[in-house]
Amino acid sequence: MKSTWEAMEQCCRLGLVNSIGVSNFSSKKLSQLLEHAAIPPAVNQVEMNTCWDQRKLRELCKEKGVHVTVVAAGRERSPVGIPLGYAEPRAEGDCYCKGEDGRTGCSQVAIRARRERVAKSYNKERMKENLQIFDYELDEDDLKMIHNIPQKRGYSGEEFVSEDGPYKNVEELWGGEI
Repeated sequence: MKSTWEAMEQCCRLGLVNSIGVSNFSSKKLSQLLEHAAIPPAVNQVEMNTCWDQRKLRELCKEKGVHVTVVAAGRERSPVGIPLGYAEPRAEGDCYCKGEDGRTGCSQVAIRARRERVAKSYNKERMKENLQIFDYELDEDDLKMIHNIPQKRGYSGEEFVSEDGPYKNVEELWGGEI
């Protein structure tokens, strides 16, 4: 990681890039990088949603001035930025949404909660959908229920684990943050 980051810093110094960042860095990996980085990463792109809110990582990034952006890949993603079929059933099963009063649905509460933590989409249609979250505020009960949702990474990364590679198990891959 050190030699790769030094090469990226050199690209920055030469004016080949405006800024450099990382993707899927856990708190542990980000801390290790910052120990030797002359230029800290501008951004860390990560999986984040109501079921995996990365509190520890967000706090570290805020403290170190690293912007957090959320992975959002393609049409097979839900409004909360994770694969369809993963978020919605789990979210409704966790009963943290106030659907019975007609105010909002699970996806809208999840988007509103996430919107209060990180920036969102550049897709015009998604931006229009996301603007529908501004006609209400989350109350203390909403925030408490969202805060108490059991946390679990949606993507295990098992294909990056190997006895012959740098990461022997998923625990090592994610720096203990699974």
